[in-house]
Formats: sequence, C-alpha cells, structure tokens
Amino acid sequence: MRRAAALALLTAGLNLQAHDPITTKLTWTQEISRIVNKRCVSCHAEFKTYETARPWAKAIRDEVTARRMPPWGPVKGVGEFVGDPSLSGPEIDMLVSWVEGGAPEGDPAFSPTHIPPAEPPAGLPHYVRAVPIRYEWKLDRPSRVIALRPQHLGDHGALEAWAVRPDGQVERLIWLNEFRKAWTRAYVLRDPDLLPAGTRLEVRAGGSAALTFFLK
Repeated sequence: MRRAAALALLTAGLNLQAHDPITTKLTWTQEISRIVNKRCVSCHAEFKTYETARPWAKAIRDEVTARRMPPWGPVKGVGEFVGDPSLSGPEIDMLVSWVEGGAPEGDPAFSPTHIPPAEPPAGLPHYVRAVPIRYEWKLDRPSRVIALRPQHLGDHGALEAWAVRPDGQVERLIWLNEFRKAWTRAYVLRDPDLLPAGTRLEVRAGGSAALTFFLK
C-alpha cells in the first residue's frame, strides 16, 4: 500500500516552483508540518522536513483533496471509526491554502520537536456474533454493531449498509466507494449505539459482495 501511495504521488508530478508568490500566512513550521506529521509521515517518511516535502506540495494537495490520501476506505461522514487517518475538512482547507499561497516555510524556530505516533490500527473488540449479510437480516435481540468487515468487495467496488429501527429511524453505518481490496479489514465503530430487537440490518452492494456484522 505504501509503495502504491508513493507511486501515486510520483506520477502526479506537480512540483511547486520556487518562484511562486507567497500569499498566505500559513507556514510549514507552524501549521502544516503538524498536519503532515500526524497524517502522512507514518507512510511517507520523506515528508518529515520542509526541504523534502516542498517539491511535492501540489501533488500532496491533489491527493488529499481527492481523498486518495491517506488511504482508508469508508467515505467520510458515514460512521465514525477507530483508527481513521483521514484528514478533516479544516485540515484539507489549510493544506490547500498553504500550497496555493506559495507554500512558505516560516520560522524554523517554530518547527515541532516531537512527532506524535499515529493512532494504531484498531483491533477487533470482543463480540458475540459474526453475521455475514448480503441483503438484510433482522435482529432477534438488542445488539450493538461494533465492527463491519467487507467480504468479496473488489477494487473500485461500492457497498453501503444501514440499520432500520422498528420505529422507522434509519442509521447509516458505513459507505465504501471506489474501494481497494488492500483496505479490507474490520472497521471498528467508535461509539456504537444499542439497536433494539426487530432492527433490520441492510446491505447494498454489487456482485457477490457481503458485509460481516460483528455484534455484541
């Protein structure tokens, strides 16, 4: 995955020119390096310094605005998952503004002295039942959906899942779009709700794809 991500940045090939005018107050040392350290350097060690990251500024901008980087899977805004490395909207806006404003370095005295470790991938919590679903299934007892794992979902595939409570209330659980098989894992929900008996768990996907629900 790291090699593929690095290749994507290489082929983007949109290097920032040294003579670009500076039109932003955002700087590498004060704001941008902290975003890059938090979200990028675990896969791209070459972005630890301004000198090595700056030539790739426009490629980084294009990858993050297309949400190809950092690689993840679930579409932002549908479900909240442990270990999600995706950039927030404000982080993307700051990166774009910095690049389009000339990508200034700033005062090296403000450079961070410590790079915080990335949040580790989530392990699968204790569960009671693992239920693979292709279309829909009804809960026979109150349960929490604690994690979801796609099955047989190929590259560029799409899958959606939601819960329909007995009162008709719909809770979207996950949306995978333009998926890559390398992203297959158990996506652990950060704060799963208790669903009452009679709730329908529904899945929509193409081909033989299914979704395993880990219930507790």
